[in-house]
Amino acid sequence: MFKRILFFLMAVMAGADARAEGTVKEGQFMSSQILRKNVEFTVYLPPGYGRDERKYPVIYLMHGGEGGKNHDWYRYGGADRVFDRLIEAGEMPPFIAVTPEGRRDEEDRFNTYYMNDADGQYRWQDMFVRELVPHIEKTFPVIPGKRSRAVLGLSMGGYAAVAYSMKYPDMFAGAAALSAAFRTDQQVIDMDQAGYERRYGKAWGPGLTGRGRLNEAYYANSVLDLVDKVSPEAIAKTDLYIDCGSYDDFFVGNAELHLKLTRRGIEHRFMAREGGHDWPYWRSGLEGATLFIGKVFRQ
Repeated sequence: MFKRILFFLMAVMAGADARAEGTVKEGQFMSSQILRKNVEFTVYLPPGYGRDERKYPVIYLMHGGEGGKNHDWYRYGGADRVFDRLIEAGEMPPFIAVTPEGRRDEEDRFNTYYMNDADGQYRWQDMFVRELVPHIEKTFPVIPGKRSRAVLGLSMGGYAAVAYSMKYPDMFAGAAALSAAFRTDQQVIDMDQAGYERRYGKAWGPGLTGRGRLNEAYYANSVLDLVDKVSPEAIAKTDLYIDCGSYDDFFVGNAELHLKLTRRGIEHRFMAREGGHDWPYWRSGLEGATLFIGKVFRQ
């Protein structure tokens, strides 16, 4: 009898654990007319997904550059385990997370930074706004509209999260950035040529050197310039969360953004924790960033 009861309890517990797990689906695709190819993405579906007619808020989870891929958040960051735990604890409403592929091709010789290329030949940003977001809202049971939509990214993806919040103030309720790749004007000027070409040659124009890199395309995309040009009222439409390691090369840019936001009277969250530009830092920061977005969703 005791063995039967024990087996029954173990089965119930196993069933409860299974119910507590969300699903990560890699290798999802959307056909893009703007990019003239299929765009890959990974999607996280929360525990209990598909059991009823419920609709969910969505977080666009942007990956980093320098070899980053759309499934990194799950393979290296354990994002699904963080999400499952917060949802099961009632600290987050159940949500869907979508990570689009930010590389332009398998070779990944030139970063996109989730921007449009300066020559208009490759328009990742337009694809995201005009095609991917509408596609997700048609394909999955997503609550449409700004109040149920957020963006969270690391490094290059952290840049995109904040840049998009300023470029499209009516698109996201919240934007969270971990170790966002914000570079000051001087850092861009001083960058070695090979590094410039890989990171920004397509977005701002190839072959540029020194102050010549600070052209119209640069100022249209640099977060540290957008924060001065976009009205405080527009920036404040999106709740902002910024977290950068004190030993990170991007700390100067993140701190400068924080100071500019403060001087303009724009409420935001900013923190500097001990750490660098790596997965241990991002894994340790994901829960706080996710909880911030959860509070935004519940407002």
